[in-house]
Amino acid sequence: ESLIEYKLQDKRSSARKDNVQMKPNGISRRQALASIATISAGALIKPSSIFCSPVKDKIRLALIGDWGTGDHDEAGTARQMFTSHQRSPFDFVISAGDNVYPNGSGRYFGKHFEQPFADILKDRVNFYAVLGNHDVDAGREDQCQYPLFNMGGRNYYKIEKGNGLADFFMLDSTDFDRGQENWLEDSLRASRAKWKIAVFHHPIYSSARYHGSSLALRKRLEPLLNRYGVRVAFSGHDHVYERTKPQQAVQYFVSGAGGKCRRGDVDQGSSFRAASFDQDNHFMVIEIDDKQVSFQAISETGVVVDNGLVTQAQF
Repeated sequence: ESLIEYKLQDKRSSARKDNVQMKPNGISRRQALASIATISAGALIKPSSIFCSPVKDKIRLALIGDWGTGDHDEAGTARQMFTSHQRSPFDFVISAGDNVYPNGSGRYFGKHFEQPFADILKDRVNFYAVLGNHDVDAGREDQCQYPLFNMGGRNYYKIEKGNGLADFFMLDSTDFDRGQENWLEDSLRASRAKWKIAVFHHPIYSSARYHGSSLALRKRLEPLLNRYGVRVAFSGHDHVYERTKPQQAVQYFVSGAGGKCRRGDVDQGSSFRAASFDQDNHFMVIEIDDKQVSFQAISETGVVVDNGLVTQAQF
């Protein structure tokens, strides 16, 4: 059973939790799409039960960012991701944003998501998404209410996995307003998970030249991550892979080349860069237990370009 906590549109309402059980026989995609509801003050959109995973003491997931191009590059990354899933199944997949180029419109969901990831979707693997800058040009509505992205009608939310093992704080860095900031602080303070993990599109540490670090976001977000014990943070936006040196007690990753790679973009002389890869598309595979987070960055051709561990003890 997975727990998903959504912040409701009515700011006067408190957040609620929705326990979702997977039906033994599943439901069809047509039924899932038909489950879209109109959210209103005090209303809760339930994600399709087809994508809920059971409680585990160990979590295995994939993470991909900046992927929704609908072209052969995205398709190649999706195929390689499915190969990894076949070897050892993912419990779920997280998207770090820019899910649907060029503007986030629902008209592209079929070609840019459902077709390239059809094999994983057929295995009932849950996708959870955050919004990137290309996802909001046509408005947030389509993606926030799209049942296969499991956002529950909201642009920021929390998912709880592994019976208290990990809480994922899924943020909207395109509009990190005061309401979201207050929600994040309250949610981090209340979390009792072994691992607190943040996911947001715009990186606050990035050695890429094209975009680089979002300093304004860093000023507001980093103090909260440090204060409330977030240990790992994932972003996209820059079309490269990067693992930073730990910044205070947080390990930052940039994973933004699921469908587009900006070759040669990483500044190799960056003071906080620990490892990087900017020669091909990639995705990440992450495994979490009570003692460590292990990670791999895997290229479109199946090469492991970085791997390692984040442990509670190192902090």
